[in-house]
Amino acid sequence: MVNPPSIDELFDSASGGDRRALGKLLTMVEQRGDAAAAVSEQAHRSAGRAKVVGVTGAPGAGKSTITGRLAATSGAARPAILAIDPSSPLTGGAILGDRIRMDNHVSSGAFIRSMATRGHPGGLAVAVPDAVRVLDAAGCDPIFVETVGVGQVEVSIAAAADTTVVVVTPGWGDAVQANKAGLLEVADIFVVNKADRPDARGARRDLELMLDLGHRGDWRAPIVLTTAIEGTGIDELWTEIERHTAHLHESGDLNRRRCRRRRDEVTDRIEVGLRDQVQRIISSESGEAALGRVDQHEISPATAAKLLLDALNPNNPCEGT
Repeated sequence: MVNPPSIDELFDSASGGDRRALGKLLTMVEQRGDAAAAVSEQAHRSAGRAKVVGVTGAPGAGKSTITGRLAATSGAARPAILAIDPSSPLTGGAILGDRIRMDNHVSSGAFIRSMATRGHPGGLAVAVPDAVRVLDAAGCDPIFVETVGVGQVEVSIAAAADTTVVVVTPGWGDAVQANKAGLLEVADIFVVNKADRPDARGARRDLELMLDLGHRGDWRAPIVLTTAIEGTGIDELWTEIERHTAHLHESGDLNRRRCRRRRDEVTDRIEVGLRDQVQRIISSESGEAALGRVDQHEISPATAAKLLLDALNPNNPCEGT
């Protein structure tokens, strides 16, 4: 019986262009647990070389087509795309249809992986930062992360990318709602897609006005008009991505951004771990008993929560202070 390849062997194979090995590493990351931790540890040692570009925006804006065309326009030998799909928080089922929309535009050398959000807030799977590291460590560059545009607060992509591209379309909505979504704060580059529509220049004018009101710092997000289905404007968009990359290096902001997102990831992982512990306590015998007492009106939900929190941290150093 042949033993399965070790993580070191999988990384060696993936670095040499073995797509099956790379897929196995990404599957380990998605499944979490000890294997995912080992893969993450290995990838972290050599990651940090690839350019990471995030593409986000509302549903139907053309993100998948733009991402596929960018991967082809980059001219890279081994570009990679992570397509983050919506999934049910109840069943975990995902559409995973982005690959179909991209396949007509990317080169045969591109590696495309669809990942489900699994109900994670902000539309990003918990495994995405690790997946980016794995692709980076395996020699993929650039790496595109395309997020599902569910709702208006689709800003989590900024935590996983060096350059964030926000895609809007003509008639994209009023300025106040866009500002609420936080898109102005995270966008390094704006794209007005479907620029062949009559109101495309009006959408660009609205963005320019909002940037005039809210622009801060030494980088002003450029606005690129594209018609992705025809490939119009994609070369200009890639030029702006490269210009932003140069700016990040020259200003030192690249290292600052990456340090910040590593710290944010540690925070996110602590929160995930705490949520896992909470779920274990809720489903435990003592948790069920506390919930039963709430149902019988013997104690309030606040008291039940305190009892269960005390069980989570029985040696609270602040207790009694």
